Amino acid sequence: MSIVDDKRRMREDARAARARAASDAVDAPARLRDRVLEALEIELGRTPRPVVSGYWPMGDEIDVAPLLAELSRRGHVCALPVVGGRGEALISELLEPGPHGTSQPGADAPEAVPAIVLTPLLAFDATGARLGYGGGYYDRTLRTLRDRNAVLAVGVAYDAQEVEAVPSDAGDERLDLVVTERRIIRRAN
Repeated sequence: MSIVDDKRRMREDARAARARAASDAVDAPARLRDRVLEALEIELGRTPRPVVSGYWPMGDEIDVAPLLAELSRRGHVCALPVVGGRGEALISELLEPGPHGTSQPGADAPEAVPAIVLTPLLAFDATGARLGYGGGYYDRTLRTLRDRNAVLAVGVAYDAQEVEAVPSDAGDERLDLVVTERRIIRRAN
């Protein structure tokens, strides 16, 4: 079997595990917010206003909106990824105040270069390997950012999304840490 087949098979199991975790953990976004803030305390204090790139959750991905709102409230710069063409890296755009207390990229939002990238995933392991949806967007984005400057890649997930080993190859970028609603996992080297 090839690595592509291994990842395809693992994605099916990982989607089911994430769906179960999402239905069981209604308070997970608030707990995740607290864990990420704890994990990033040193990083957020190192730079006056590091740009944090989040994401808008799709389906049953863990919701980082409460975290982004708290970071914004504390004066940190937040951005959301914008998907360009197929095979391209994601571009982060700064968030601006929107209607009814929301935040959104503005019509003329400039590109942001994040120092911290919150990364959704289907599964992760202790080595920082991440299983995504198979498009490679986050791998390309992290590689591009790491070529330009230092970036902290933070996987955000439900605790139940951890697996023993994620199939990976040279094209897969590793996470520096994974934060779940229950714990902070620093990458084992």
